Amino acid sequence: MTILITGATGHLGSKVVNELLRKVPASELAVSVRNPEKAAHLREQGIDVRHGDFDKPETLEAAFANVDRLLIISADGDNETRIRQHNDAVAAAARANVGFIAYTSVGNAADSQLFLAPVHKATEEAIAATGIPYSFLRNNWYLENELSSIQAAAAGAPWVTSAGSGKAGWATRDDYAAAAAIVLTGEGHDNTIYELSGPLLTQDELAAAAGEALGKDIPVQHVDDATYAEIMKGAGLPDFLIPMLVSIQHDIREGELAVEQSDFETLLGRPLTPTVDAIRQLLNEQA
Repeated sequence: MTILITGATGHLGSKVVNELLRKVPASELAVSVRNPEKAAHLREQGIDVRHGDFDKPETLEAAFANVDRLLIISADGDNETRIRQHNDAVAAAARANVGFIAYTSVGNAADSQLFLAPVHKATEEAIAATGIPYSFLRNNWYLENELSSIQAAAAGAPWVTSAGSGKAGWATRDDYAAAAAIVLTGEGHDNTIYELSGPLLTQDELAAAAGEALGKDIPVQHVDDATYAEIMKGAGLPDFLIPMLVSIQHDIREGELAVEQSDFETLLGRPLTPTVDAIRQLLNEQA
């Protein structure tokens, strides 16, 4: 049995590898990375480190050779680039006769109007078209995405949002990684879709959880999208990032991440990390 993880040196991929090491011997694990030198620590643990670059599709078929179970972690970049990269990866997996593909998607990918959804819908469709057994891990939203807001609040800033009363299902990368490891090592996950959502919270409720973790009251400043963009620019965020941040605020406001499911805890077989505890954990990791 060989399980391979793409993007294994990234934020989520590294956590998936750690979870898998708790379940299977390192000799059963392989990783596909753009820069193998950055994965030297994985090789030292006995993991098979392979060169696989989504921007060099000719590297992928060899990277996926003799793989029984593959996790494709969605790449970064604009939608057009990501769709091309993912399609190349899926095609390479099919040529390599991979036995099973898990993919980190997004909540309600097939029908969502989320600005990121076209990438995930196209990738899910490409995987399904191969005929290879699959599992779509529809991760809602990473709590780590809110770390800058939590840190700003810790420093005395208000919690700024244009998401109104919209809700999202935040959870930690640790919990998402644990779910992925269960799917990759367990039975009965062929041709499944898991909506992996934490408890649905508004921005006010998330700010209150952050306040409890920090031991202080956090005022919430509700603004429109244009004002939100101005505030983010004033906070020093790079220009290329601001439209994406505004888009996610808009999409949360429109309910695109309000996907309420019990799949996450059912798959884990335990409760999710409570939001307040998760925020404390994130802050401790940054200390």
